Amino acid sequence: MLHNSMAIIFAGGRSSRMGSDKSLLPFGDKNSMAQFQYDKLNSIFSKVYISTKEDKFDFNSRLIFDNYPQNSPLVAIISIFENLNIDEAFILSVDAPFIDKDIIKRLYSYNSSSKDAIVAQTKDGVQPLCAIYKKSIISKAKEYLEQDIHKLTYLLKNSNTTIVEFDNRDKFANLNYKSDYIDAIKSYSPKSLNSKLSSS
Repeated sequence: MLHNSMAIIFAGGRSSRMGSDKSLLPFGDKNSMAQFQYDKLNSIFSKVYISTKEDKFDFNSRLIFDNYPQNSPLVAIISIFENLNIDEAFILSVDAPFIDKDIIKRLYSYNSSSKDAIVAQTKDGVQPLCAIYKKSIISKAKEYLEQDIHKLTYLLKNSNTTIVEFDNRDKFANLNYKSDYIDAIKSYSPKSLNSKLSSS
């Protein structure tokens, strides 16, 4: 476990491409993808929260709500640091179920107090919702919110960011469409993934 560490699962999106709330879709042996991610990260981090617009989950979890009406990850990141007395947090999208402990530990191996963020990148590009964010990034994030600039890639590009390269792009798959979800269900192996997560 990463001691004195905190993870936040982002589950407040509209899921317009999926056609239904992806955070509530069953995954693995859990009733929802949100619960799958929550239980997984609880085995790695000292404390886990779900960032959301509303309490929509059927399992016991710590929730953190947005302080602003806009619907974007930028708003969620600002709200996290406004609501919690923390210096940093690992951020993970609810629809990236194949992110494992090895990926997270590698990101933390690059962690530095002098950085605003430590972010994964694959051949598909930067993965802004698989990253460690620091409180130091919030002043700039608020500036962009006031300008109605919500792209996290823009925020990261203009901040003191460490990019960590990963070769296996499949583990960073986002389940945006129903076909993505169906493919993920077919390829998911609870036994192999659970053993991977439990290893240190």
